[in-house]
Amino acid sequence: MTIADGTILMVGAIFALLITGLPLAFITGLVALAFTFGWFGPMAMPLVTSRIYGFVTEYSLVAVPMFVLMASLLDRSGIAKDLFNAMRVFAGRLPGGVAVQTVVVAFFLAALSGIIGGEIVLLGILALPQMLRLGYDKHLSIGVVCAGGSLGTMMPPSIVLIIYGLIASVSIADLFTAAITPAVILMLSYIGYVLVRCLKNPSLGPPLTEENRRETFATKGKALQAIIVPALIAVLVLGSIYGGVASVTEAAAMGVFGVLLAIVLRGEFSFKTMHESLGQTLMTCGMIIWIGIGAAALVGVYNLMGGNRFISGMIMGLDVAPIVIILVMMGILLVLGMFLDWIGVAMLTLPIFVPIITQLGYSPIWFGILFAVNMQVSFLSPPFGPAAFYLKGVAPPEISLKDIFVSLLPFIALQLLVLFALLFWPDLAMWLV
Repeated sequence: MTIADGTILMVGAIFALLITGLPLAFITGLVALAFTFGWFGPMAMPLVTSRIYGFVTEYSLVAVPMFVLMASLLDRSGIAKDLFNAMRVFAGRLPGGVAVQTVVVAFFLAALSGIIGGEIVLLGILALPQMLRLGYDKHLSIGVVCAGGSLGTMMPPSIVLIIYGLIASVSIADLFTAAITPAVILMLSYIGYVLVRCLKNPSLGPPLTEENRRETFATKGKALQAIIVPALIAVLVLGSIYGGVASVTEAAAMGVFGVLLAIVLRGEFSFKTMHESLGQTLMTCGMIIWIGIGAAALVGVYNLMGGNRFISGMIMGLDVAPIVIILVMMGILLVLGMFLDWIGVAMLTLPIFVPIITQLGYSPIWFGILFAVNMQVSFLSPPFGPAAFYLKGVAPPEISLKDIFVSLLPFIALQLLVLFALLFWPDLAMWLV
């Protein structure tokens, strides 16, 4: 069997097993085992297991459970709720003001944790009922919650960027620096879309009445106090990284300490909160690690088969401009993102794509930002966009999955516009690095 036939058989086996409903970690692990024994025999097994060992013993991976724990603690405290209510004070009488401040709160929460699912659930509980009660358009409200919640893929400390940095062997701090401007551009594009629609048609996002405003914090001073705590936590995490005081892993631990201290001082700490947060952290990290193990084994055996050289030679042999090759990669990522979890997409594609990007003379940091934006699109894309299912779990029963996916289409278009802008103007991301 040639490597071309082996590649087709491997891809076909993965998609055939996906139809059965097996978890991705088991699918990649089973395919890896089948090809290891079938192609090389049992003597090749230590080479695959050594790759798995290299993945699970990577020191920077410790940052992932720290950031997940920080997000879990924030979900169970009143910090995010107070932040949301505080921002409503500053929304004022602006049409679409509550939707705008929802996006801003989502940006703050992304800077605190870098976790996407918890953010969408939190905003779905806090913001969506408020906007619907105030008479906001259903589709606009849903889109703002899901798109704003998905900013965690971009805004440091993004788990997506941490995993990319591990796979691509590039500086995670540089990835964080490069991601700031694109994250701000995405946030501003969402805000601009909301303002344009609501200024043209105020009935889509009615301004707050005096009665509504009295339901929030009494004064702007008290509202500012509610913003100080999350701002300090964000400064503690990101400031320690950019200031050279701590590594990403150490900064993650400092973030957990900051959130725990804030919860204790607010009188919200309990053993139940800690137990539930640790349980959620174990479940989330277990999923990431197991998918990573399966994908590491699969990519390991494929590379032993010569697959990386085959794909690289095939792509580099194309008589097209390098930008066309990158566009093909973006298309592959977009299609895979419609069906697979982002961690699976990263583990399966990046070990092949990143060396090609380097050979083409492009920066792997820049490609990491393109990948993160691409994965943000995948969080919203039908038919399996995770953001839709996260929100459906907490949305009012009258909101269907169809309503959610229809609402997300304009925001997917905005994300794609930003992706193409970064593709053709790399300095949008790289000017700070």
